[in-house]
Amino acid sequence: MRNIFRTRVNWFFPFILAIAGSWVLLASANCQERGRAKEEGKAMKEDVRKPAVAGSFYPGDSKTLSRQVREFLSKAAKEEVPGEIVGLVSPHAGYMYSGLVAAHAFKTVEGMKFDAVVILAPSHRVPVQGASVYDRGGYETPLGVLPIEKDLCQKLKSESSLIESLPQAHSHEHSLEVQLPFLQEVLGKFTLVPLIIGSQDYRSCETIGKAIARAVKGKKVLLVASTDLSHYHPYDRAVQLDKIILDDIQAFDAQKLSRDLEAGKGEACGGGPVVAVMVAAKELGANHAKILKYLNSGDVTGDRSGVVGYAAAVFSRNSGSPGKEPDRKKTGISLGLTEEEKKTLRQIAQSAIERRLKGEKPSRIDIAAGHLKENRGAFVSLHRHGQLRGCIGAIQPNRPLYQVVEEMAAAAAFDDTRFSPLSASELKDLDLEISVLTPLQRVDEVKEIKVGKHGLYIKKGFYTGLLLPQVATEYKWDRVTFLEETCRKAGLPKNAWKEKGTEIYMFSADIF
Repeated sequence: MRNIFRTRVNWFFPFILAIAGSWVLLASANCQERGRAKEEGKAMKEDVRKPAVAGSFYPGDSKTLSRQVREFLSKAAKEEVPGEIVGLVSPHAGYMYSGLVAAHAFKTVEGMKFDAVVILAPSHRVPVQGASVYDRGGYETPLGVLPIEKDLCQKLKSESSLIESLPQAHSHEHSLEVQLPFLQEVLGKFTLVPLIIGSQDYRSCETIGKAIARAVKGKKVLLVASTDLSHYHPYDRAVQLDKIILDDIQAFDAQKLSRDLEAGKGEACGGGPVVAVMVAAKELGANHAKILKYLNSGDVTGDRSGVVGYAAAVFSRNSGSPGKEPDRKKTGISLGLTEEEKKTLRQIAQSAIERRLKGEKPSRIDIAAGHLKENRGAFVSLHRHGQLRGCIGAIQPNRPLYQVVEEMAAAAAFDDTRFSPLSASELKDLDLEISVLTPLQRVDEVKEIKVGKHGLYIKKGFYTGLLLPQVATEYKWDRVTFLEETCRKAGLPKNAWKEKGTEIYMFSADIF
C-alpha cells in the first residue's frame, strides 16, 4: 500500500509542477503582452501630433468649434461644380478672418467620401527642402484624432527624394492644422496625408505634384492646397495683386502662377502648395478650375490700411466633353452673319495664328461687301483641353470686323500676358471662339442686364473690366454676381458697381 501511495505521489508531483510552470509562463506572457500593448499605446499617443493653434486661430472647445464651423458652412452657398472634384484651395488665417472663405471651398465636398485627404501647406517656421510628410500616428484637433494613411505616406516618399519625414516641420505649423476642423465637419471620418512644403520653385513643386499623382493613382483622393494671398498692402493694391493670382488659378495654369509669384506680380504664402496641387490635379485628369470666393481682411474688419487676401477654389474632372470648355452654352444674340461669313472669320483667325507661329506677315485679305466689312468690336478666345488659353479683343467699333478678328486672334495667342506665347505643339488642340460685339450701352438700371444675353464693361477712374456674355452663363452667375465679378476683373472691390463714379455698360455678342 505504501509503495502504491509512493508511486502515485511520485507521478502526481511532477504533473502539479508542470501545470504550475505553465501558469507561470502564461502569466509571464500575459504580463509581457500587456507591457507591449502599454508601450505601443504610449508610442501611439506620443506619435499623435497635438493641436498647436487651438484656442487662438480657432476655438479650443469642441462644441464651440463645431458650432462655429457649421455657422460658416451655413453662410456659404454650395457651388455647382462640373464633373468630379479632385482638389481645393483654402486659406489658413484665423477663422474670424478667413473662415467664411474656407467654408466656400469645403462646402463643395460636404457629405462626400474619399479614400484619403492629401493636404499641402506651406512651412512658416521650419526650413524644409522639398516637402515633409507626417507618416506616423495621427493629427489631433478638438474634434478628434485623424489617423494617418501610412501606406500612402510611404509610397510618397518612395516616389520622390524631395519628400521626406521631418516631424519638427509639423509641430507648430498652423497652415495645415486649420484645414482639419472644416474637413472633419464636412467629411466625418477620413484618413490623412499631411505635407508641409518648403520649396516654392516650379521644378520642385512640379516634381512633388507628379509624385503625388503617381502615388494616389487608382484611389479616390481629395487634394487640398492651403494658402493666403497678398499680405499687408492697402486694400486697392491688394485686390490688384490678388487678381493676378486668381486669374492664374482660374486659367488652371500652374506654370504662369509660378512665374507671376517669382516675378512679384502677385503674392501667395502657399504658392508652392497651390502649384503642386494644380500639377497633381491635372495629372489625375482635372480639366476645370473655378474661383469660389475671394475676400480680404479689410472686407471683414473694415480696416483697409493693410490687408491679407483669402481665396477658395476648386479643381474638377469633367470627362463628359473632352476638348471643350465644360458647360459652355450658346449665349448672346444673332447679328445676321451668314454661316459662310462665320467660316471665313474663323479661317482668318486660324491663318493669323499659324502665320505668326511661322514668323510670316499677315496675309492680304480681299473681302467683298457684307457684314465682315462693317466696323465692329470683337473678341477672340482660345481654349485648350477645356481651359482658357488666351482671350483678347477690341471694344470700340472703329475698324472692319475681319481686320479686328485677324489682329485679336494673333494677340490672344501670343500677347495675352496671363499666358506664355502659344507653341506650335499646342495648335492642334486649340479651340477657337469669336465674339462679335454690339456697341456699348450705358446702364441706368441694373435690372436692364440680362444674364445669358449681355456682357458687362465696368469703368471707374483708371480701372476697367470686361466679361463676355458667355462667362456668366458658364458659371451660372446671377445678375449681382456678374456685376461683382466684373468689378473684380477691373481690380475694384466687388461692390464698386454700387458706388458713385462707377460707369456700367452692357453689350451683347454673336458667339461662334
